[in-house]
Amino acid sequence: MDTPTKATEPRTGTGSPARPIVRVDIHGDMDIHHVPRWRAALDEALAGAPESAEVVVDLRNSSFCDSSGLNVLLAAAEKARRTGRILRLAVPSHQMLRLLDITGATNLLPVGPALPD
Repeated sequence: MDTPTKATEPRTGTGSPARPIVRVDIHGDMDIHHVPRWRAALDEALAGAPESAEVVVDLRNSSFCDSSGLNVLLAAAEKARRTGRILRLAVPSHQMLRLLDITGATNLLPVGPALPD
């Protein structure tokens, strides 16, 4: 299924109990064919996130990301920084971690554990 779902209610994450968390679940590939859908989901999550929120992109159901998907994540991370929010990747695949490493994007997209369901 390639439909993003998100939990927009504030959640408490580990490490900073007062920071609201918005979760965006990615299902399927983050490739050129699905980029418009993921861009819209991330834009919506960032627009609806409270100030200083952490937007967590849950990638446990996504095993592939190409350069267009990476560009969407980098643009969302930059938008988050500009608006006082944080964008974090949760449970990226080995392929995603390798892509971040090869492109030097590791420092731009923090990675952390999954949120509890």
